[in-house]
Amino acid sequence: MTAADAGRLAAPFRAPGSASFTEFLGQHAPDLLPGRRALPPRPVEAPHGTTIVALTYAGGLVMAGDRRATMGNLIANRDMEKVFAADEFSVVGIAGTAGLAIELVKLFQVELEHYEKIEGTLMSLEGKANRLATMIRSNLGMAMQGLAVVPMFGGVDLDTGAGRIFSYDVTGGCYEEHDHHSIGSGSMFARGSLKKLWHPAADAEAAVSVAVEALFDAADDDSATGGPDVQRRIWPTVAVVDAEGVRFADDTAIAAVVDAVLARRLGNPGGAR
Repeated sequence: MTAADAGRLAAPFRAPGSASFTEFLGQHAPDLLPGRRALPPRPVEAPHGTTIVALTYAGGLVMAGDRRATMGNLIANRDMEKVFAADEFSVVGIAGTAGLAIELVKLFQVELEHYEKIEGTLMSLEGKANRLATMIRSNLGMAMQGLAVVPMFGGVDLDTGAGRIFSYDVTGGCYEEHDHHSIGSGSMFARGSLKKLWHPAADAEAAVSVAVEALFDAADDDSATGGPDVQRRIWPTVAVVDAEGVRFADDTAIAAVVDAVLARRLGNPGGAR
């Protein structure tokens, strides 16, 4: 190394190439990618995230997740965060193996930030959804060992101003959902709730209430989904996305929504209307 090279980045960091950080990592440090690691010799028991719900409203999208992580029949964590901002106008919620899912989300966040810096513009919402699908596909070997990661992605399409939701399977298949969707162990019960409560004319406040109630219904029938924990003051994580960006509802606001849901269900645990 010459004196002129001292203090400079190594050659791979200065060479022109793809706007994909994941591709760069795959070329120069593939062992750092989650899907490139050696497979465990047998299925591994690890904490799993459970239920995520998402629904659109006029001008945006709401995504919410319960806070429980389970490991077999045990509660591994009571206050796990499962909904994250992917970038300024999109969010991702995780279900499946918690450790790998969080690592995948962090890599996805860096991927989008790297693309924006290299290209000088935001990736389209469909582009983001497809990029996440590629990253999930690379984890297929781990998924076959029981370490599956199945996120849900959503955001606002800046061209139309509409909220859009994308779901995935373990092979990296990407599917656009309409109006509302849920993933995770309690998704069957949450979807039933969303079908009954979602309305196309709902505003952001109403959509947040529907999301919280859908998680409440999931927790009512699925032991792996954690409902609002009034004693510990642990509330669902709720993200609202619109043309102004991503914002997370604070605990005070969610506590008020939970109180309203509990009041409606007092003496009416099934939530009959």
